Amino acid sequence: MDTHDHEHEHGHGHSHAHGELGHSHAPNSLRALLFVIGLTATIFFAELIAGLVSGSLALLADAMHMLSDSTGLIIAAVAMLIGRRAATARATYGFTRVEVLAAMSNAIVVGALSVWIVVEAFMRLGSDVEIETGLMLVVAVIGLVANAISAYILVRNQDGNINMRGALLHVISDMLGSVAVIIAGLVIRYTGWTVADTVASVVIAAIIIPRAVGLLRDALNILLERVPPEVSPEVVERVLRSIPGVRDVHDLHIWTIDGRRMLATCHLVVNTDAAEAFSCGILDRAETELTNLGIGHSTVQLETGEHSGHETVC
Repeated sequence: MDTHDHEHEHGHGHSHAHGELGHSHAPNSLRALLFVIGLTATIFFAELIAGLVSGSLALLADAMHMLSDSTGLIIAAVAMLIGRRAATARATYGFTRVEVLAAMSNAIVVGALSVWIVVEAFMRLGSDVEIETGLMLVVAVIGLVANAISAYILVRNQDGNINMRGALLHVISDMLGSVAVIIAGLVIRYTGWTVADTVASVVIAAIIIPRAVGLLRDALNILLERVPPEVSPEVVERVLRSIPGVRDVHDLHIWTIDGRRMLATCHLVVNTDAAEAFSCGILDRAETELTNLGIGHSTVQLETGEHSGHETVC
């Protein structure tokens, strides 16, 4: 009594449309995202060069922040492009895990750079470092304006896309970094207190590191195929057990391919006298309940108690 993604022969053409893992994104969103990527990458190089020339560690820290967010924006764009590719016979889930691998690499690299910034900042304490505040302020203000433009573009082109919402968060954090650099530059320019540059760089790193750690944790959880945090296996099992005609639930597995779409497989032991089991009533109810719980793609196997002797329970 295996039931998979096929059209059941019971009169109402149950087509399992929820099993289609491919999805598309509005071209306007992609164009807006590509424009923001170009703008963010330009500001990154400007801040990197200006930070090296001016001697501002805060500007270098914000450049690393821009690198983090440029990479995050690129990941979002790649996800859109990859999401348009159909699954193949050899890649039945498609190619969206490329996004997860890229996110993990991004988290490791940016986290390491942020730690280096903190170490360098503390090594500078007590040393007399000359900082060219004029160049520092000009580039920081340009970065702030560019990030404000990027945020406006992303807000206008959300299209309900979770990737675009994540990209907007990246840009907003960039704006905060630019503000920190501007404040440090003004303090140094009018008071001569160069420690402000060190303080600003540590603040920017403090913004980046928790996000990098969280991103790394989420990527690892996806790659390890752990149950997504937004769903409770206990609740799912309880709901499935409450379906009339279901005696037991086992081999319940819940995971996600890309951190957004949840999948599940399970075995339902049904009563041998449950007519609904043979008319696909139980299957339809189970898939409806799983969909209501946010699990859009499921494979449910129906079996009787006599099948337990042939079962390998995971």
